[in-house]
Amino acid sequence: MSADSEKQITAVAYASIILADDQLPITAEKLTAITAAAGIIVQPFFVNLFVRAFTGRNLDDLLLSSGAGAAPAAAAAPAGPAPAAKEEKKVTKEEKKEESDGDMGFGLFD
Repeated sequence: MSADSEKQITAVAYASIILADDQLPITAEKLTAITAAAGIIVQPFFVNLFVRAFTGRNLDDLLLSSGAGAAPAAAAAPAGPAPAAKEEKKVTKEEKKEESDGDMGFGLFD
């Protein structure tokens, strides 16, 4: 994707957020007017893409619900290390047994 296309998409995205913040419907005319006022000429394809994506949807709900998917994954993450900690405890007990068996009263450099 070219830098110009990315700039156009970003401009339309910000224009969509502006309209949603003012609780106005997201229409092609309004998106084009906002981007033109910012001095950015946007291809109609990008404008229509955003209009279709947000027609009949509340942009606030979409933005707020996008972070909700990460919460269960974060909650599930602590469950993974707990069994590993138990394994480490077992290893340390085994290491202590090996250390006590290997201690013959002299060191390597004695």
